[in-house]
Amino acid sequence: MIYEFDFSFLNEYGPDLWNGTLLTLWMTAISIIPGFILGTACAVGRLYGPPWLQRATTVYVEAIRNTPLVIQVFWLFFGLAVLSIRIDAFYAAVIALVINVGAYTAEIMRAGFESIPKGQVEAASCLALSRWQMLLYVQLPQAVERVYPALVSQFILMMLATSIMSQISAPELTGVAYQIQSFTFRGFEVYVVIAVVYLALVTLLRAVLLGLATVAFPRRRRLGTPL
Repeated sequence: MIYEFDFSFLNEYGPDLWNGTLLTLWMTAISIIPGFILGTACAVGRLYGPPWLQRATTVYVEAIRNTPLVIQVFWLFFGLAVLSIRIDAFYAAVIALVINVGAYTAEIMRAGFESIPKGQVEAASCLALSRWQMLLYVQLPQAVERVYPALVSQFILMMLATSIMSQISAPELTGVAYQIQSFTFRGFEVYVVIAVVYLALVTLLRAVLLGLATVAFPRRRRLGTPL
């Protein structure tokens, strides 16, 4: 049996794929910054917060990192509906992504804070900097710079995880692909196209994030340190 490839569906469903791609990018863009802020706050809480805050952030991080993302988004979308709390699929997806990436970012940033030599913190203390000034001006910039490659990888994984949101009918790229292949019965061709699109999106996101790094971390650029 000779299989005949047919990509003619792109003529009809190309706009749908484009809209799904844009929604995937939008989900990613509006999840990265809140997820990073949440993760950084949790890392600070685990390292320098009072005991109750350390325990609370530990519970959050371990609970999220040890349960599947699909369960988390199901709980937000279907579980809360039982309590008459209804969240739109798009917002449920974004909230789940922020909560999920925040937990992983917390551990990455905690490693970054712990990697800073204690002598720098002591020097900042000798300059009479407050705890928040030390965190903001001394520790945070160095921590982000040290773990930036890991953060880039985590954000890329988060973008790929948007494909899970098709399970709650969010019309992102994979959700659109499900619909197209159910109409055209050209599953192989549809998923080849989707794979190429995801590769392009990953390449674009990595280029943007590494481009930001060249601006934010001039020392790495000057020393030729890879990101």
